Amino acid sequence: MCGRTSCHLPVETIRRACRYIDSYGQEQLPDWKDEHKYFPSYNKSPQSNSPVLVSRLHFEKDADPCDRVIAAMRWGLIPSWVRESDASKIQFNTSNCRSETMLERRSYKIPLEKGRRCVVLADGFFEWQQFRGEKQPYFIYFPQIKTEQSFFSRSVEEEVWDDWRLLTMAGIFDRWEPPNGGEPLYSYTIITVDSCKALSDIHHRMPALLDGEEAIAKWLDFGEVPIQEALKVIHPVENIEFHPVSTVVNNSLNNTPQCLEPVEIEEMPYVSPSRRKMSPKSPLKEDPDPPKRSRESGRKSPSRRGSAELMERWLNKYEAGQNKRPKI
Repeated sequence: MCGRTSCHLPVETIRRACRYIDSYGQEQLPDWKDEHKYFPSYNKSPQSNSPVLVSRLHFEKDADPCDRVIAAMRWGLIPSWVRESDASKIQFNTSNCRSETMLERRSYKIPLEKGRRCVVLADGFFEWQQFRGEKQPYFIYFPQIKTEQSFFSRSVEEEVWDDWRLLTMAGIFDRWEPPNGGEPLYSYTIITVDSCKALSDIHHRMPALLDGEEAIAKWLDFGEVPIQEALKVIHPVENIEFHPVSTVVNNSLNNTPQCLEPVEIEEMPYVSPSRRKMSPKSPLKEDPDPPKRSRESGRKSPSRRGSAELMERWLNKYEAGQNKRPKI
């Protein structure tokens, strides 16, 4: 599942991170829609607004099918057919939708039939691993590569990591209009699949990640790519990295770089795949000499540690820059 994300980058940095090649082979940056509704945060929860990538055809009928727009949308899909007059009173548990049943549920089937496929953008997402009554949060993201411009932005005013690779998650959006008239509300849900092997010890579900431009283009192009063909990109992705973070992220009101900073945690006994599948009532047999491993063992290679260190260095730089700014 996916119940918490981080998306702290400013609008222009997100825009640059979403550059794409148009129908003429030219590199383009998507335009923003309702950017004033987007508020960067290290700790986003359902009902907050997040940046979502969609085809421009959803807003302009004569647009090029390849053109894209970034729109600020509410997390937690509100179906277009709901007749409640006040959006704040609409109670639907639609922050996630299971890929296996989304074509069976009216809330998701109708917008999918209208081609309302989207890509939810984030730095990464959080997931909690349960062990002996405790919950350890992890931050999960795409691998990051340092370039000459890493940790520096193209603007002196922006203290951001400029070449962060955004996590791109497959989603469904809808457009709800108040029955008595008023501004329409765009909202979305994140599609989930079974966890990949790397994350299976942390949680049994994960977002459907779109790893690469080809998968993103296929999911967004509702005009040329029918839903049954687009569904081929919805599957577990192994190309991810993760590290344990502080429990400060447990409270969604905490919005600081500390939510993403890697932390060291004590070792825990190895939890074998067979043990995870046992019924809660089944007796657990202890291994004669169970191997020990750290709960941050998702870093299976030096490159995994490298991404965590890149992030930690940038977060420290960002925090130092914030402290140097004069207080108003």
